[in-house]
Order: sequence, then C-alpha cells, then structure tokens
Amino acid sequence: MTQSKLFGFGFGYTAQALARRLGREWRFAGTCRDQSHQAALALQGFEARIFDGASPMEEPTAAFHGTTHLLGSVPPGEDGDPVLMQHGAEIARLSGLRWLGYLSTTGVYGDRAGGWVDETSELSPTGPRGRRRMAAESAWLDLHRRHGLPVHIFRLAGIYGPGRSAIESLRQGRARMIDKPGQVFSRIHVDDIAAVLAASMARPNPGAVYNVCDDDPAAPSEVTAYAAGLLGMEPPPMVSFAEAELSEMALSFYADNKRVRNERIKRELGVKLAYPDYRRGLAAILRSERAR
Repeated sequence: MTQSKLFGFGFGYTAQALARRLGREWRFAGTCRDQSHQAALALQGFEARIFDGASPMEEPTAAFHGTTHLLGSVPPGEDGDPVLMQHGAEIARLSGLRWLGYLSTTGVYGDRAGGWVDETSELSPTGPRGRRRMAAESAWLDLHRRHGLPVHIFRLAGIYGPGRSAIESLRQGRARMIDKPGQVFSRIHVDDIAAVLAASMARPNPGAVYNVCDDDPAAPSEVTAYAAGLLGMEPPPMVSFAEAELSEMALSFYADNKRVRNERIKRELGVKLAYPDYRRGLAAILRSERAR
C-alpha cells in the first residue's frame, strides 16, 4: 500500500502535534513562513516550503506529489483564504486525496452571552476576524460540493499545550487576571486536537463540521489562578475589564462569551479526550516538564 502523506499548509504547533501522533509510518510535508522555520522543520525531518500567502509556493506539483491527506491552518486575510487563492485550483485537481481538514475557530459563532452552541447553531461572528473565518469555511466546503473533495471543518477553541499555556505566561510575567463577570472561554489541549484529527482521518465523513474543545468552559482568570497554584506562585492581581487596557486582539476575544458543546467528536469519531478540562491539561504539562 502507498505510504500515507500529510501535507500541511502552515506546519506549525498543531500540525506538528498531529505528525507526532501519526508516527513514522507517515510522510510529512508542508509550508512555513520563513527560512528560520524551514530550517527548524528540516531538523525534525519535515519537508517544508516557504509560503507567505502573497505568492504561490515554489514547485507546487512536486510539493503535492503523493499527498493523501491535507491540513489547512493558515488564517484568512482581508482578501480571503490565501491557500485557496494561490493553490485552490491545484488542490481541486489532487487525485488520491483521502482526507482534507481545515482548522477554523469557534469564533464563527460570535457572542452568546454565556450560552451554549453546537455545530447546528447559526453562525453569527461579531468581528471581521470571525467573518473572514466563516467565509473561509464556506470556500473550503465548496471544494467538497463542487469537486467532491473530502473536506472536513474543525472549529477549534483556544489552543494550549506544552510551551503555550498559562504556566509559561506566569513564568514570563505576561499573565493577567481580568475581571469580567460571567465571561467564559472554551479551550482545548493540542494533543486532543491531534487525537480528533487522527480519528477523523480514520473515519472520513466529507462535509462534516466538528467543534473541538474540552468539557469545561471556564473564566480565564480561573485558569491562571489554578496554574499559579500548581507553580506555587501568587497569581497576578485582579484588574477590572474596564481598566485592563487590552489590545485590539484581546478585546476581540473578550467580545465573545459562549460555551461550546463537543458531543459530536465523541459520538461520531469515538474520541475520548485525554484532557477534558484545563486542570488535567495543565497538571500534565507540569508533570511532563518535571519528568525530563
């Protein structure tokens, strides 16, 4: 049987976690933003090509050769999804493609005043970033509708994991405790994202949309306080939302307040989350560090 090959547009944190899960039986290739990332990926055995979104990557036919699975994680810009703009026609012509996944965001649901959403909920993004994601989802699904490609959409909650969590924010002095009563976010450990993607590859359902989040939406200040306790540190002082002077990006996150349901990944893909809440996820990160 032909060796499976994953090509990732944006071979970053999540795609690398997926590669680790899939293992050495697979071939891996993808894109990155610059030469420093390219060199780092080469050291890990990944074939990487530079793709900045403004122009096509070099020799795309050779890059795509043998691709059986394709993962898109490059965010859309103001003009649309750069992957589809530069390489959509070539992707549509790929033969032998058994699975295609696009990583979107739960931001497409917008603000629900703390209420619950699932994959059947109406999309109502509150800002331009969410609206661009909604348009990108539709454009990727169009490849399924028009060309029969096995497209799957994954709406990711806030990603955390080793090297990217409240633990590192506290150690680096970047953590903040923002007091906005009633505000909650859903989140997901990167290894659980990889588990969901691998499960979907094993059970393709072209056209399907999945929420990817854990079981426990929580206030960000609650997560920071718990991480501080694990580290034996005092949490940073609480600051009111009105006085926090947040960046435009941070404000866009706080504009949405919702809880995201994840039953579909369990029911249809048989996924059992390794880290169903932030407590177990953060504790595992710390245990792994201390075991080295």
